[in-house]
Amino acid sequence: MMVLVCVHALNGTDLRRLLLTDLDLSRERLVVRRPGKRHIIYLDEFTYRCASDWIRERHRRWPVTSNPHLLITRWSAVDTTHSVISGTTFNKVFRPTGLTMTTLRQDRIRDEAFEVEDPLHLMRLFGISSDTAMRYVTAAHPERTAKLPR
Repeated sequence: MMVLVCVHALNGTDLRRLLLTDLDLSRERLVVRRPGKRHIIYLDEFTYRCASDWIRERHRRWPVTSNPHLLITRWSAVDTTHSVISGTTFNKVFRPTGLTMTTLRQDRIRDEAFEVEDPLHLMRLFGISSDTAMRYVTAAHPERTAKLPR
């Protein structure tokens, strides 16, 4: 779960919406469904290994669960209403880092903006809007976007 936030900058809503069928290990990709659009993450070697390990662990722990979500807990695995993982669970996972999931996500996007300086790259990589991408590029490189004095 942490790799999806720290490397791919997914947010809590994205994580809660992920279904088991969204992960396609044979094609090495993960489909993130967002309102009105889909964002495809092509899995790097590290993320692929983490996802593969999670699928094996998920099946080992809950081999007969009918919960369709990719990320489940011992409670959501047996929930007959197919509940999603809670925000509290995410907070517990990230608490030892001393950072919030939102902070890690923002730092990842900002780091990429420092390196690349290209809003289109940010839009494709993270599935963010053009306005959001421009805000990150502006924050990362204020000298390039500062208004000239009159």
